[in-house]
Amino acid sequence: MTSRAEKLGRMVSLVKLQLRLAEWQLAQLRQQERSLQDEQAWLVGALNGGELPVGSSSESIARRLTTTSVGAQAVQAQASRQLDQVRSESRRVKQLEQVAKAALAEKRRDAEKRSLEDIGGTRSAAPDWTLMTASRIRT
Repeated sequence: MTSRAEKLGRMVSLVKLQLRLAEWQLAQLRQQERSLQDEQAWLVGALNGGELPVGSSSESIARRLTTTSVGAQAVQAQASRQLDQVRSESRRVKQLEQVAKAALAEKRRDAEKRSLEDIGGTRSAAPDWTLMTASRIRT
């Protein structure tokens, strides 16, 4: 039978993996957000510049800019939600680590208590030398 401390340790490991996954997803969203912002900057530069890219009209670039802006806002909102999830997972990891640490300390105290009881049990079977010495002194 596995102990409570071992179970909590496995739970902490799993929650840490979930945190790493959430952090990775956040990093991916941030990268996507930067990419969309770069594209927006390029499109604005193309509209403001004197020369349009070959095969593009100002209307098509404006449509692309609108689509990119909407996509960037959606990614930004999703990244915000993901950041909240990362923070939540981080708090959860810290709480579980504290519970696991307390359970491990309790397990160690119990083991120490059992070993002291075992030592105490073997000593009670041995003769009490202090009593024997005291009786010799009286005689």
